[in-house]
Amino acid sequence: MSTAATRFIEEPARSIPVSAEYDVLVVGGGPSGLTAALAAAEDGLRVGLIESRSFVGGNMTIGLPVLGFLGQKGNQIIDGLPQKFIERLRRERQGASEHRPCPLHMGITLVEPEAVKTVALEMLTEAGVDVLFYTFFAGALVENDTIRGVITESKSGRSAILAKVVIDCSGDADVAYSAGVPTEKGNEHGGMQPPTLMFCLAGVDTDALRLSIANAPPAARTYLTDFIPAEYFGQNHQFIVVGMRELMAKAKAERGLQIPNERTIIITGLKKGEVWINMTRVKGTDGTDARSLTKGEIEGRAQIDDIVTYLVNYVPGFEKAYFTKTAPFLGIRETRRIRGQYVMTQEDVLACAHFDDAIAVASYPIDIHRPSDDGCTLIWCGDCYDIPYRSLVPQKIANLLVAGRSISATHEAMGAIRVMATCMAMGEAAGRAAKISVRGNRPPADIDVGELRRQQLERGVYLRNPDGTRAGPPNRAAA
Repeated sequence: MSTAATRFIEEPARSIPVSAEYDVLVVGGGPSGLTAALAAAEDGLRVGLIESRSFVGGNMTIGLPVLGFLGQKGNQIIDGLPQKFIERLRRERQGASEHRPCPLHMGITLVEPEAVKTVALEMLTEAGVDVLFYTFFAGALVENDTIRGVITESKSGRSAILAKVVIDCSGDADVAYSAGVPTEKGNEHGGMQPPTLMFCLAGVDTDALRLSIANAPPAARTYLTDFIPAEYFGQNHQFIVVGMRELMAKAKAERGLQIPNERTIIITGLKKGEVWINMTRVKGTDGTDARSLTKGEIEGRAQIDDIVTYLVNYVPGFEKAYFTKTAPFLGIRETRRIRGQYVMTQEDVLACAHFDDAIAVASYPIDIHRPSDDGCTLIWCGDCYDIPYRSLVPQKIANLLVAGRSISATHEAMGAIRVMATCMAMGEAAGRAAKISVRGNRPPADIDVGELRRQQLERGVYLRNPDGTRAGPPNRAAA
């Protein structure tokens, strides 16, 4: 219920019990939080992870493929803990595909959402991470520009968790914002990329779909598969379709369908006949506002019926398709970004920038679902670009690191670094930086970044030499 004027009540002061104390606390159990906690715990530190939901994995559990493992030249540029996670998913649960080249997304890695939840939790508990579900971040504990920990809310009530270093992997810079770190949202007009409510269909003849594209005569083709040649679909049984603009326009005109997207986006699942649909689009949703999120969920669900009608009646292979499930939450593409010691820019991405303090390498293009219309902007750099450690270190607040899509970057650069494999790589670096910070008893901003890079390389992380080749583990004796 909205009111014309904001009203306030006074909440009596009260003592908050300290429920836990860690060396490193990770807030958020999505792709970046998972790897941050694993890296921080790798040599015995006390590490805690709080998550508001009943599972870890974040956007890896909503039906999206993991993008970003492969570079624009076809080489693998994300390794280390993210790769170990995918290998374990594949080995133990048949829960991941290999990294498959894709002309549009560079590479796709299909994952099974339920397997992600299980394997991620297994890895965390085996590493000794203290995982706490159903626990909401409620505020930062800050003294003299240093974060001491966080306030949480749960069924158990309100409590405090203290830590020597906190890593904000909330995806929305919740901890940083609460602590007073300068943040930004959206483009120059404040517009943020619209979220999507993913949903799943079964009974799809995916071979009929791909062959209808592969075998369509060029002159008759209505499948404008964006940047993906028809031959690709003849060679791959698991794939992403992006396009079919003319076919969708025909369906809208003939049936009056309300689909706020100009492209068809279909992602094959790991199970036979299963596909995930990335086509709902809820413009104007603010992922940091509960009322806006609720409205977004309502609108997203309302869009599904018309999308299914379109697919079943117009897209080959969907004739016997049926609805099975929606994702557990909206897929949020953009909210807050921190102001850190360095702000990554579009120019950095497109210039394939090298940084002396690089802690990860990415290659995903600038991919912006435009806030103001139904289209998308895609810009490729042709190779890879570095992510500097300074972009994970916020201004103003000590003992805090940020990993994931809310690092210090412009709206355009965030459109490139926001995908899951890159977020996992950033999380791994943040966790290892937090470990070095605790061991050296110095704030994250003051750690030896050379030591961080050495540890990254020793653990199999992909970093680049100045000439663009992959850097090897350092020779400590020579150093």
